[in-house]
Amino acid sequence: MSELTHVNAAGEAHMVDVGHKDPGRRVATAAGRLDTTAEVVEKLRGNGLAKGDALATARVAGIMAAKRTWELVPLCHPIALSKITVEFELGEESVAVRAQVANNDRTGVEMEALTAVTVAALTLVDMVKAVDPAAEINGVGVVEKVGGKTGLWQRN
Repeated sequence: MSELTHVNAAGEAHMVDVGHKDPGRRVATAAGRLDTTAEVVEKLRGNGLAKGDALATARVAGIMAAKRTWELVPLCHPIALSKITVEFELGEESVAVRAQVANNDRTGVEMEALTAVTVAALTLVDMVKAVDPAAEINGVGVVEKVGGKTGLWQRN
């Protein structure tokens, strides 16, 4: 197992110095799932929620969140993002949420992809809670990253 990079020799949290790294293309994809009811999914399909187009709202929320990850996660670097996509796939009683984030920088974008998925799903919870107060977010994780010193990594 690799050592933790955000902890110094004294065990204190610190921001990693990436200034010595060469900029390069880095892409991360994260996914998660909103578990809900068939009624909610049907309302999402037909834009039938009282609050409006939940999927469009959640997409924009995820994109905005990715851009602000460095403000939310204390040790993340502020980086210029070159691409953010947030997509949804409606199941019978769930909504799959997938985000892909890319940059040309010195550090990866896994946290930005995770933030996009999580905030998009959280926005869906907010939009559907009147119909399903038990809706929950599950299975959030990085599914693939490309670039950096590890090259290609994919979840099994």
